[in-house]
Amino acid sequence: MSQTPNRSDDGLSLEALQQECRELAARVSQLENERLALEEENKSLRSLLERAIEHRQKSHAELVTLLTSLVAKLPINDVGAMVSRLVEHNTQAAEISASLVKGKIEAPLLQPSILKTLEKTKQDLKAAMKAAIEELIRLEAPFEAGLLESLEQQPELFFTPPVVRAARCYIKGQVPRERLVREFGEEALVLFKDLTTDVKYNPRPKPEEIVMAFVEDFEAALAQTPHLVPEKQAALRDLYRKVQKSRADTDQGRAQRNAFLRLSFVMELLHYYENQATESPDVIFAQRLPPLIEQFALAGENDPLDERLIQEAEKLLAFIIRPEHRFAVINNTGKSGGAARTLRFVLAFRAAEFSVADPVTTEFIKHLIRADSVPRPEAIASILRLLPPARQRILVQAILSTDRLRRDDAVALGQAVAQELGLKDLGPAPAEKPTLTPEQERQLAWERVKELIAGRAPPADIAAAIRQRLHEKFDAEEVKQSWLILTDSDAHVFIRIFCLLPYLPDGTNDPLARPVLESYVQRLLHEKYADVRTRVVTALRNMFRVKPDSPALVNFLNLVKWVDSRAAGQLAEEVGIKNV
Repeated sequence: MSQTPNRSDDGLSLEALQQECRELAARVSQLENERLALEEENKSLRSLLERAIEHRQKSHAELVTLLTSLVAKLPINDVGAMVSRLVEHNTQAAEISASLVKGKIEAPLLQPSILKTLEKTKQDLKAAMKAAIEELIRLEAPFEAGLLESLEQQPELFFTPPVVRAARCYIKGQVPRERLVREFGEEALVLFKDLTTDVKYNPRPKPEEIVMAFVEDFEAALAQTPHLVPEKQAALRDLYRKVQKSRADTDQGRAQRNAFLRLSFVMELLHYYENQATESPDVIFAQRLPPLIEQFALAGENDPLDERLIQEAEKLLAFIIRPEHRFAVINNTGKSGGAARTLRFVLAFRAAEFSVADPVTTEFIKHLIRADSVPRPEAIASILRLLPPARQRILVQAILSTDRLRRDDAVALGQAVAQELGLKDLGPAPAEKPTLTPEQERQLAWERVKELIAGRAPPADIAAAIRQRLHEKFDAEEVKQSWLILTDSDAHVFIRIFCLLPYLPDGTNDPLARPVLESYVQRLLHEKYADVRTRVVTALRNMFRVKPDSPALVNFLNLVKWVDSRAAGQLAEEVGIKNV
């Protein structure tokens, strides 16, 4: 058998294999070195990226903080919404930047000062809310204790129908029907009268909307209701006692009302700060809060201002963050006039400084000094004592230079007020007032009459002011001016002043009355003043429907008949009266 020949020349030689292995090892070594170099480069790039993202995150937070501070200084109403959007954008940008690097936020973010103030104010409001609730419970207000305690955990419940109904019933001395049924059962309803169900206007009200009031002789009715168990009788008697105490004009009743007003103020403000994006500041600061401040700071309609209550009202106003919102509440207080208007000026002067020539100072002096009489220095001093001495001095200087009085009377009144307050060195005496032209004097006189009408002064005072001016200077222009001023007023005011013009304070007739009333009647029937005539006839017609023998109606038509019988018959026909 023949031997197989060696075919080594068909494959690779050993030397070639060894050469290829060396080349492969060199190539692997080179790739390993490149991999290590890429890893180092990636680490370096990642480090640079992390530093860039971190720097971007911090710089963005600082930029948002600066923008927030600038926006907070702008006199606009939606600052809170803008700030919240800026902060929300900053938070989202920070979260995205952190997720790109480490997946979480480690560096503390800067917080704008306005947000710090907002958070602190919310905490203070919640503490004040808790204190008011505890005070109402301690004073035994006729509220359900559980209802009040639930507000601590959920303040938004204050605006739900059950709490609103309970608050309305507390103010009016009533009780919700649902509470009576829940606590005392249906059998206790015989001791109450339904104030909601009306056969004509509301025959089928919802049971949860019905409010009840105690019957007039509750104690006797309760004694004649034997089917109630003694425990329920005692609880009903206790509820009746609480309602009566809350309505009484006693220290406990006033303390309850003040606590409830304080709770209402805090709840309204807290709700606004929690929902600034949807709540209008004009509504809260110009409509809702001013009546609460007015009711809180005024002990009674005719009572003098109490400095202790004013200080408590200022504590409530201090919860308002923005100064312009605080002054919006103050400036919308006292629209009804009287002591409430005095409160408005006192709060304004305690909160800020005004100069002698400031319009607010002039308005305050006009309020203190009526156009028809010189006030007593003691009355003005009692009000100015509520202000700091420096602001008392400014107001006394304004009294010395006021044009509400003659110069001698103004100086005498200002010096008397300064003496009452113990003020000295009021400065140089006011300069002599420049002589007014007849036109300026006429405008000033009728401006005072307009102020009396705008301030809802008694019709007798307005008639006396008109009569005084007409006696000082009587001509066609003055009569026309008096007519124009009266036509701008309410029709009922026009009728009452018309009826009072002919009679002097001593009961005698004014000799100028007839020509003045003749001029008024001629204008009233002229087509130029058709709108005035329509308003007057409508008012007379309403008087006739309500009370045909109304003194104002009878006197008005008799005075018209006195100066023009034909005009009286025409007006009576339009009113619906057959015989005049």
